[in-house]
Amino acid sequence: MDSRPGSTTSLLRTVIGLYLRETGGWMASSALVELMQAMDIPATLTRTALTRLRKKAVVVSAARDGMAGYELDSRAARMLERGDRRIHAPRSMDAHDPWCLISFSLPESERERRHQLRRQLHWIGCGMVSPGLWVAPDYLRKEVAEILESLGLGERAVLFTTSRPHVIGELRDVVAGWWDLDAIATLYLDFIKFTEQLPQGGVDAAPQAFATYVNLIDRWRMIPYLDPGLPTDCLPSDWPGGAGVAIFQRISKSHAPASKAFVASVTAPR
Repeated sequence: MDSRPGSTTSLLRTVIGLYLRETGGWMASSALVELMQAMDIPATLTRTALTRLRKKAVVVSAARDGMAGYELDSRAARMLERGDRRIHAPRSMDAHDPWCLISFSLPESERERRHQLRRQLHWIGCGMVSPGLWVAPDYLRKEVAEILESLGLGERAVLFTTSRPHVIGELRDVVAGWWDLDAIATLYLDFIKFTEQLPQGGVDAAPQAFATYVNLIDRWRMIPYLDPGLPTDCLPSDWPGGAGVAIFQRISKSHAPASKAFVASVTAPR
């Protein structure tokens, strides 16, 4: 989440997330440079981005058969596995699906851990009812528990499974105070506008198919983290989420195979 979509570092992170595991967990530096050049990114910028991702513990340097290359850091591999479910199979709630409440209390002396917890809950799509009470679809419970464990706060929080919240007035209006739905809607609208600029028509195993697919994923991957997938009746009537998901799935289906074939042609032994 710390790289601007469309930047060299973000696009490289997307390439790594999509393909490094599919190529045996390792890729030559020269192959990564060639793949990024398919998106008109010079080798010098790619090498700088690789250095940044190494410092962020996304990849580690690893030579094979005398060739310089990179493999995933073990922590990044786990993160990407979780990301696969979010990015490629966005979920949404039905009106009667359960919710999860996250209750915690940390003293001022632990302000930094409290800040980290709130920040991470926000970035997986939880909403804030009050500073010490957060809410999410119950299918996010496992991710919430992983965050609490990683921060050593498992014993400082309580998770509740609950049915549909009861509020005075319209639940749609109350929910709008728990999540910044305007910001999420803007992400969808920007994504839809971006896809209108992508090449249309058939694709083959060419650099353009690869570039289109990687840019699609790069622009999309933040949205299914921030959007919890609330029931339709909890959302504004003009909610653009459904249209955004449909466009993503359509272009992904048409371009993913050709993109994968192109990567295979670049990484094949020569």
